[in-house]
Amino acid sequence: MKMVVDADTDAVLGAAILGVGGDEAVHAVLDLMHMGGTAADMRRVMHIHPTVAELIPTVMGELGG
Repeated sequence: MKMVVDADTDAVLGAAILGVGGDEAVHAVLDLMHMGGTAADMRRVMHIHPTVAELIPTVMGELGG
């Protein structure tokens, strides 16, 4: 997973998700982008377990924001 986030606004600009379950996980990013959410919003989201999408807040947390 790779997330592209604007350093000034924290807006999610895009993502690349490759591998098994990527098709399921990308919808979480698309929904966030559609609602104008930020990487901080995604870090606070609780995803169901076990899913690939639950890794997205972890990836966003690695941004250091």
